[in-house]
Amino acid sequence: MLKKFKGSLLGAAIGDALGMPNESTAPNLNKMKYGYRRPYKGHPNEGLNPGQYTDDTQLMILVATLIADGKYNEERYSSALHELYAQGNLRFPDGSVSAVCEDNVKKNAPRKGVKSTTSGCLPIAIPFGLTFPDINEGSERAVRACNVTHTHPAAHAAVSTFTSLIYHALHNAPDPVEQALEKAQDEDEVLGGKIRNALVLEKEGMDIETALLKIGNDVSVFQTLPIAIFLIRRYSYPPDLLTVAANAGGNTDTIGLICGAYLGAAQGIDALPSDLLEGLEDRQRIELLGQRLFSLYQHKLEQM
Repeated sequence: MLKKFKGSLLGAAIGDALGMPNESTAPNLNKMKYGYRRPYKGHPNEGLNPGQYTDDTQLMILVATLIADGKYNEERYSSALHELYAQGNLRFPDGSVSAVCEDNVKKNAPRKGVKSTTSGCLPIAIPFGLTFPDINEGSERAVRACNVTHTHPAAHAAVSTFTSLIYHALHNAPDPVEQALEKAQDEDEVLGGKIRNALVLEKEGMDIETALLKIGNDVSVFQTLPIAIFLIRRYSYPPDLLTVAANAGGNTDTIGLICGAYLGAAQGIDALPSDLLEGLEDRQRIELLGQRLFSLYQHKLEQM
C-alpha cells in the first residue's frame, strides 16, 4: 500500500504539471503531444517550466504536510494558505481561493470561505482520502478543510466525492468510480446527476470531443469532476489517461490532478511513466510525503 500512497500524491502532481500549460485553453485533442510542455507566452503560467505544478499541487502538499506533521487543523491550514498567498508564491490560484485571501486582507476580518463551486477545493481531498482508515472520518475532515475556502454545499459534496474515489481506489474496492457516484448522489442531486450522465455517455461509447461539449471542462465542480471521471472510466492505459486529461482544455490542471491521483491510488507508483516521474518538480519531496502519510495511516489503523 505504500506504493499507492506515493503513487497518488505523485500522480496528482504529474497530472497537474501536464495540464499546467493548457490551463484555460481550448481542447487540443487532435494535436496531442505526450510529456511536459512550456506554457505559451502570455499564459498565466508562463513563468513555470515543463514539469512544474500549479496551485493545485501546492494546496495538496500544504495540507498533506500539516497532516503528516500532526499539526493539521483548519486554523493552521487557513493561516498557511494566507501566508503562501501574501508572499506571492501561490501559482495562478483558483479565483475563489484568491477572493478569500484578498477579502480577509482588505477587511482585516475573521477568515472565512466564499460560497463558490470552483474546483480549487478539490486537491485537499487527496491526503484525507489516503490517511484516514475510516472513510466517514476522512470525508468529514476533508469537508471541514474545504470550508476554509469554499462554503457552497456542492463544493463540499465534490470534495467528499473525490475523497471517496481516492479512498476506494486505495483500498481495492471492486469499482471506486461507482462508489464515488453513490457518494455524489447522496451529497448533491445536481453533482450526482452530472457524474451519472458522464458515466452513461462513456458507456455509450461517445467520443471525447462530443463528451467535452456535453459535460464541459470549466472550473466548476459540476464540470471538472464529471469529465475527469469520464476519462478515468474511458482510459485504462496510464499515458493515455494522463495525456488526454492534459489536453482536454479548460481546467486541465485540476482534471489532470484528479486523474493522476486516482491512477496512483489504484495502481501505485509503478504505474506512473518513469520519464514523467523523473521530470517532475519536487519528486523526492512528494514521495517522502507519501511515505509519511502511510506511516500515519498505519498508526491510525493500529489504534482502531
